[in-house]
Amino acid sequence: MKKHIVITSIFEPTEAVIKFAERSEYHLIVVGDKKSPTAWEAGSARFLSVEAQNKLPYTLAKSLPFNHYSRKMLGYLQAMEEGAELIVDTDDDNIPYDDWSFPPFAGDFLRFGQEGFVNVYHYFSNQHIWPRGLPLRLINQRFGFDEASYGKSNVGIWQGLADEDPDVDAIYRLTSDAPCFFEKRAPLVLTKGTICPFNTQNTAIIKGLFPLLYLPTYVTFRYTDILRGLVAHPIMWHYGYELGFTTATVIQKRNPHDYMKDFISEIPMYETGEQVIAWVSAALEQGVSMQQNLRNAYACLEQKGIVQPQELESLDNWLNDLAALGY
Repeated sequence: MKKHIVITSIFEPTEAVIKFAERSEYHLIVVGDKKSPTAWEAGSARFLSVEAQNKLPYTLAKSLPFNHYSRKMLGYLQAMEEGAELIVDTDDDNIPYDDWSFPPFAGDFLRFGQEGFVNVYHYFSNQHIWPRGLPLRLINQRFGFDEASYGKSNVGIWQGLADEDPDVDAIYRLTSDAPCFFEKRAPLVLTKGTICPFNTQNTAIIKGLFPLLYLPTYVTFRYTDILRGLVAHPIMWHYGYELGFTTATVIQKRNPHDYMKDFISEIPMYETGEQVIAWVSAALEQGVSMQQNLRNAYACLEQKGIVQPQELESLDNWLNDLAALGY
């Protein structure tokens, strides 16, 4: 299996980037931006500078805003062009442990099902902590996973957790900000109808779901990857895939953030995240491609006012580029 790691960074090569570059079984692509150093080098990593991005043949390259996380999608397209069968999404502040890896995508795994949102962090920790994107009405609810049992699974996305400074929302950071080191436990697969937000920080996506890598460009920064994951849930189920979580395989040394700015950026996520699942589920059609259903999903969200009309233009560019690459 040809495997790629895609990161976006505006810094000199970080410890995380250097360690990922040492993974000889992976091809590392780092997407820069206007704030990135002009001279950038980290072992075998391929760096896509702004100049290099402007020369790419992708329609998306000409339409994405600069200084925006969505430019990471150019790295996904480059990985696909190079024949990637697996893409790992991560960030430049997630330092991989020596045993960093992901489970197989098919096999017998511990499975858990409960209609609606669950807090998978409670499976891996007794700490009062929740993932970014969990509906606020659930942050004080304890979720038990005692009824999980082993069974055959068809995982399309594995979300690995991050130790020390995991992916939590601004409310957690403003009220507690306690570090968290997760317990080493068996991977857990969520069955159809069971929802837990996932992100772009330590996430492996199989080729069959590459269209779902699309990052919403015209929503707030802190909603971008969470909205992507919420859209992906019903589409994964529709095509017979499931979401799995693994214990922490990276330690995050988080880049500086303004927590109040993060909170303001997260407000649309708190307000609308829970509704997205139902809206996207209702928009899906039988007998059409994943790409068509992805567009159906965002067209529905545009009608609901979750995304702007510009989003559909960006999405169409993404889908056109996928088609040109044979997807």
